Amino acid sequence: MSHPAPAPYAGPQRVLSGVQPSGDLHLGNYLGALVKFVALQDQMECLFCVVDLHAITTWQEPAKLAAQTREIAAAYLAAGVDPNKAAIFAQSAVPAHAELAWIFQCVARLGWLDRMTQFKEKSGKHKERASVGLYTYPVLQAADILVYKATHVPVGEDQKQHLELTRDIAGKFNHDFGAPGFFPLTEPVIEGPGARVMSLRDGLAKMSKSDPSDLSRINLIDDADAIAAKVRKAKTDPAPLPESLDDLRDRPEADNLVGIFAALTGRTKAQVLSEWGGKGFGAFKPALADLVVSRLGPVSAAMRGFLADPAQIDRVLADGAERARAIADPIVAETKKIVGFWPG
Repeated sequence: MSHPAPAPYAGPQRVLSGVQPSGDLHLGNYLGALVKFVALQDQMECLFCVVDLHAITTWQEPAKLAAQTREIAAAYLAAGVDPNKAAIFAQSAVPAHAELAWIFQCVARLGWLDRMTQFKEKSGKHKERASVGLYTYPVLQAADILVYKATHVPVGEDQKQHLELTRDIAGKFNHDFGAPGFFPLTEPVIEGPGARVMSLRDGLAKMSKSDPSDLSRINLIDDADAIAAKVRKAKTDPAPLPESLDDLRDRPEADNLVGIFAALTGRTKAQVLSEWGGKGFGAFKPALADLVVSRLGPVSAAMRGFLADPAQIDRVLADGAERARAIADPIVAETKKIVGFWPG
């Protein structure tokens, strides 16, 4: 869809992102999200939430949900997110998310949501049995972002469409209500090379918390022995590592392991191949295992330490929620005034 040229947004630069509290966090989450969070907190104002409202679009055991929320917060802290620099909070602790989501549901159009590919993937052949929340998930995501007037959001390939919807909703709201520049047209912070980590059992499938095989992923809470064993058992092909990127493209499992090595060392895949091209996985896998253990080991240990003190995590979440509400509540109040809600 098209809008008139939008008025420039004059507010502060701000980052919003979040992770669902469902299943164990893994190496893909670490490289694709947590490392980026740590870097961004020194560049602009950041808010990092645990998106528990999104989590319940599919069934969650209530007794586990709060514990998993603490686990995500512990992972943020263990990875190096500083709660003095960035607000860490549970999405449900800031009611403004849900309040703005309803207004946006009345701005968004059915046709826009019908085009969302993630709903089709997640609902599968049983669309009628999916929750309404799963269908309107991207609208809540737009509210998550715009309730803070976030100007930047770290996104992977699978979320770019949702960010486009957020921009469409912001543009339509600003246009329809004669409020040019009220909501920013949020910019993506595109994932870097190697950040998209694939399954250790299938190089064509993304590493996932929901994969039934624990061997498919390296969890942040895995110890050194478990990490080494999973890397050793990772699916590969019999050929040595190639010497060029062109030869790597048709070998998804090899490409994934080289990408992980590159991401953990801050190098490109080509640089990794210049060192390892022509060598077999018998040499490469132990080196990769040592590398993953050296990077994730301290994070895993720190995460276990935080989880042993849930009261500390709760203090961080409570403080973060208070700071988030202080930003979100005035924005929602102004939004309601623009919409025409009483008392006007």
